Order: sequence, then structure tokens, then C-alpha cells
Amino acid sequence: MDVRQLQYFYEVAKQKSFTKAAEVLHISQPSLSKMVKSLEDEIGIKLIDRSGKRIQLTDAGEIVFQQAEAVLRSLNDLSNSLYDLMNLKRGTIKFGIPPIIGTLFFPRIMKSFRDSYPLIHIQMIEFGAKKMERIVEQGEVDVGVVLLPVDDTKFEFIPFAKEKLQVVMPKKHSFSKRKFVSLTELKDESFIMFHEDFSMHEIIYNECLRAGFQPNIAYTSSQWDFIGEMVAANLGIALFPQSICQKLNHDQVSIIDLDDIIPWELGLIIKKDRYISIATKAFLDHLQSNFLGLS
Repeated sequence: MDVRQLQYFYEVAKQKSFTKAAEVLHISQPSLSKMVKSLEDEIGIKLIDRSGKRIQLTDAGEIVFQQAEAVLRSLNDLSNSLYDLMNLKRGTIKFGIPPIIGTLFFPRIMKSFRDSYPLIHIQMIEFGAKKMERIVEQGEVDVGVVLLPVDDTKFEFIPFAKEKLQVVMPKKHSFSKRKFVSLTELKDESFIMFHEDFSMHEIIYNECLRAGFQPNIAYTSSQWDFIGEMVAANLGIALFPQSICQKLNHDQVSIIDLDDIIPWELGLIIKKDRYISIATKAFLDHLQSNFLGLS
């Protein structure tokens, strides 16, 4: 059994299609089929059931697929390690970032890092913070930005910035002239929140439950500026971290502090026991040295 046989079989099993796998691997489908068949002949057991319209893995195929993933990841880590040794300060970082957070802090961080390490390429991948944990754990990104806390049995994390949430309400709201408002006082309000796949949605919802009420969610969106415009149009209230509140048009909305402190803490996470490239280490060191404590 050689590595190419394992790699080709793994891609077929992952794509569940010889055609799609051949496209990903940039080889002809007959060559791919021949390579997978040679692997089956070599180990003496059928790995793929080809009898249906879509291929299915046999029980043995499932085992080989799971083990192949671990073997190929180890080989990739080995390749990355050797590359780093031969090409210090070169490489690519897959950096996962929620869209909301990217607009707040990272343009100047990216520029500063590029000025210091012009030969390191950062590939930015945008997902909500809840999904970010999953793709970091699966190895799809090297480092991701999430809302803390996270499962410290799965991830190493670096606290990055901490703020409190504030209430955004229409200018004509009866509370708009106040300096503080309690969460309980908002129980009869219509809430405009981020979608459920955003961690902030879960945080606010759970804090309302702790305050003794279930929030009436009138609208949800993935765009903080659109939420701000809906608040200005008197469609409800919103809870945002301070850094987003600073970007809103204060002529159209009022920003009120909460008596109940709801923390919003960002952290950078990496999967435990996973190889960290020199490029990724350089990025983390640069951020810790220059940008921690942005709140």
C-alpha cells in the first residue's frame, strides 16, 4: 500500500463520487478507479460498494477511510514541519473569523502583520463564531476567533478582547434619555438579534432567561448595520458590544448601558495537540505582542 492509493481512496470516499474525486485530484476517472481497485486487491477486501447509483463504503471501507484521514493528516503535518524548516517565515495561515468581528479589529491587524511578514499569506475564512469551533476542531482552519468560553479539553485559547453589551434603541423610546436600564425592564420589548448560528444570539437569549423572561424576537439578521437601521426605524431594540455601538449613527439611535453586565469576550483558538506552523506561531506572537487588550 502506498500513500497515493490511500489518498485517492480517501478522496473518493470523502466526495462519494469517482467523478468529483477525479476533478479534485486532477487525474482521469479511469486512472482513479484503477488505483482504488489496486488498493482493494492488495489488502484483499472490498472497500467500496459500486452497485447503486451512488457509491457506498463497506464496513472495511469505513475503517480504512477513518484511518486514512489520520495518516494523511500526519503526513501533511510532517510536510509542513519540513517546509517551515526550509522556508522560515514563509507559509500560509488559514484564519477563521466571524464577519462581525472582522470589521471591528482585523483590518489594521492584518496590515501590521503583512508589514512585518510580507511573505506569509493569510487565507481568511468567514463563519459565525459557533461554527468556527467546529471547523477549527476539524482542522479546516489553523486558528479561529470565537466568543469565550470554549471547551478547554479541545482547544488552546488566547483571550483577545473583552467588552460589555449595550442596548441600542430608537431615539424616541421612553428609555432613550436614561444612562442605565436593566435587562428586566426590557422584557416587553421587541428584540432584533443576530441569527441563531451566531454565538451572540445564544448569549443574549440565555441572559434574558436568567432575568426571568423569554425575549420576543421580532427580527434576525447577520448584518449589524442592518440591525442598527431597523432599530432606527422603530422596529425594536438590539444588544451590541461597545465596539459595534461606536460605529452606529448616534443621530438615529440611542446607546444605553445595562445595569446587568453581559460580557462579550473574544478569544483566538487552536485545536489541542495539533501541529502549529511557524507562520501561525508568528501570527499569534505578533497579535499577542501588539494587539491584546483592544477593549
